[in-house]
Amino acid sequence: MKTVFSLVLIAFILFANVNLAESGDTIEKAGDIGLFVLSGSAIIMLFAHKDSAGALQFAESFATSTAVTYGLKYTIHETRPNGGKHSFPSVYASSAFSCASFIQQRYGWAYGIPAYLAASFIGYSRIESKNHHFGDVVAGAAIGVIPNLIFTKPYKDITVTPSVGRNFVGITISKNF
Repeated sequence: MKTVFSLVLIAFILFANVNLAESGDTIEKAGDIGLFVLSGSAIIMLFAHKDSAGALQFAESFATSTAVTYGLKYTIHETRPNGGKHSFPSVYASSAFSCASFIQQRYGWAYGIPAYLAASFIGYSRIESKNHHFGDVVAGAAIGVIPNLIFTKPYKDITVTPSVGRNFVGITISKNF
């Protein structure tokens, strides 16, 4: 029951925050569709693995990134390149990178690389469509990734993660039992 509730909550959070673009821009529409596909992929992976612990971690990280994104968006009054309001940070980039980071942190780089490529395209689509500045997308990406570094734990097996500190660069190798 917890799993079903968590997955319904996740689906609501994901899809309540996304408006499909009404313009005729093909790249913009592809980015919009890409966000649905990427977020749906994260949810499908949770179902496929019967991963209730992962569902809770996904909900925590996604809710955190969403709250930070909207908190900043309505505190910092940045104008969009197309003249609209609330440019900084990008909700699409935050959502896409939150999903990609969750997939990578939870299930590994084999799934993470395509997820990050998709998230990068989604971010690019927001710049190309003049909905966001480059900095809006970079900030959204960081806001999407950071909560996953806090809340998301590897699902199983060995996970290799890049590690960067003030005085070092390396990798962290971990194994779950």
